Amino acid sequence: MITVVIATQLREDRLGYLTAMHTSLTRQSVPWQAVISIDGTDPARLPAPLAADPRVHTLALPRPVGAACARNLALNEVRTEYVNWADDDDEFAPGAMAARLEVLEATGVGWCAGWSEDHHPDGSTTVWRCPTPPGRHEAGDVWTYWPSPAHTIPIGPTTILARTELVRAAPMGGLVQGEDYCAAVGVTNLAPGILLPQAVYRYRKYAGQMTSQPGYDQLEPAAREHAWQYGRALRAALNRTAHARG
Repeated sequence: MITVVIATQLREDRLGYLTAMHTSLTRQSVPWQAVISIDGTDPARLPAPLAADPRVHTLALPRPVGAACARNLALNEVRTEYVNWADDDDEFAPGAMAARLEVLEATGVGWCAGWSEDHHPDGSTTVWRCPTPPGRHEAGDVWTYWPSPAHTIPIGPTTILARTELVRAAPMGGLVQGEDYCAAVGVTNLAPGILLPQAVYRYRKYAGQMTSQPGYDQLEPAAREHAWQYGRALRAALNRTAHARG
C-alpha cells in the first residue's frame, strides 16, 4: 500500500547511508515498496542489498535533472495508494509506516505525519517538533503555522505519508532546493490530515548533507519565499472556491 520515493545520484559518500535507509525500511512492519530515481548516473552503482530486493524498483534517468524533477518523474512509477518522499541519506524510525498507515486507514484523512529526529554523527538523536501541533488539521491549516518565509517550515516534508492522488496534485516544486517545502504545503492545503506526536523520520546531520554545502544559503531565502507564497496563494484560492460553492 506504500511506495517510498527516493532520488539519488549514487554519490560514493552516500552509498552507505542509502543502504541504511533500505535497512530501516526492511524493519517496518507493514508491506512497502520503493522507487529509486537514479539522477543521471550509472545504476550499476546501486548498493547490492537494494539491487537484490524485489521491493526496490529503479528509474534510471539518462541525464542529471535535479532532485525535484527526479522525484516527480518517479511518481509515474507509483501504483500504490500511499506515497512517502525520502532522502538517500536518512532513515525511517521503527514503526513509522504502521503508525501513520493505521491512522490513514481508520480516519480517511488525506495525510498523516509525525515529528522527525536529527541524527547526529555520534549516533545520538534530537527530536524536532515541528511548529504545527499534534492532532487533526483541516485542509489549509498547516500553512498558518508558517508565519513568514524566514520562520521554520510548519511540518517536515519527509514525515508525511499521503494518498497518492494528493501527492500527484501537489508534487515537488520547481526549485533547485526547497522543492519539498512546496510539496508539504501543497498536500496539507488540499486535504485534512493528522500529525502524530512521535518521531517517524531520522534526518542525518553531517557535513555532506545538501544544507551544509557552499552556496546553499544564497538561494534559501528565495526558495522559502516561493514556497510560502505558493502555500498562501493555494490556501486563498481553495477558500474562495469553497465560499463560492457555499
